[in-house]
Order: sequence, then C-alpha cells, then structure tokens
Amino acid sequence: MKTVDFVDVDKYLGSWYEVASIPQSFQKDCFCSRAEYSLREDGHLRVVNSCNKKSHQGKISIVEGYAKIIDKNTNSKLKVTFFWPFFGDYWIIGLDADYRYSVVSSPDRSTLWVLSRTPILDPRLLQMALDDAKRQGLNLTKLQFRSNDDCMYGN
Repeated sequence: MKTVDFVDVDKYLGSWYEVASIPQSFQKDCFCSRAEYSLREDGHLRVVNSCNKKSHQGKISIVEGYAKIIDKNTNSKLKVTFFWPFFGDYWIIGLDADYRYSVVSSPDRSTLWVLSRTPILDPRLLQMALDDAKRQGLNLTKLQFRSNDDCMYGN
C-alpha cells in the first residue's frame, strides 16, 4: 500500500470528523466520531477520539492516546496507541491538497477511515476520497457511511 507523498503535520493538526469507515470493534455503538490531533512536547501527536455512544445524542465517550510518526520523510506512516503497549498502523493513503479530507488505512487493508474537516463532506470530495481508497485496492463494500446531520460534537 502506498501512502501520500508528504503530510504537513501542522496542517494536519486539528479536528477531523469521521464520514465513513470499515467498522471496528473498538468503535462499537459510536455515533458522531471525531478525532482531535495536537502536537505534544515530545514531538509525538496527541490523539483524542470522541463519539456519542448508542445514538447521535448519546453520552460522549472520550479516549486519549498518541501517535508516533514512523516515516519522517513523508510523515504519512504513523503508529497510534490508546492502550499502550499496543499500537495500530495509521497510514495516510489519500489527502486533499487543501486538507479537506484524509483517507487512512493500514498495510493489511483491514481498516479504512474517511475523515473530513467538516461533519458533512461535499459529495465531490467524498468521491475523490473513495477513489483514493479504490486505487489502493480497498474493499469499499464494507464501508459504512456516517450521518452527521444531528451531531452536536460535545458543544
């Protein structure tokens, strides 16, 4: 699997909203999923994932972890942990030039997230993200799309 040529970490920081994903057990009963990335003093990325449990208005669940950049030349291959010492691959395989969407997977293609800077991704940009995933040989039949219309995101 090929990652994007380069990720500007400063541009990647901030909020990302999940608009589609291949379901993972650790996200069971999650609605309105969001990730917040910030830089830690040690150079790693602070990762705060949140979601509403069981419904769009459900109780907010928050988990904090961190990511290590594995490929310093491209910044597109990371290892993420929420439960040390267990790390998962976080490979950025698609990224809009203006950082409006990101496509994230793992080398074994068992994971896929389409992330957006906004809760609802413009259909044209969504198609571009899906095309990025298809080019990497990902099976999009398992992809679940998120309806973020009713999300409050902890506000």
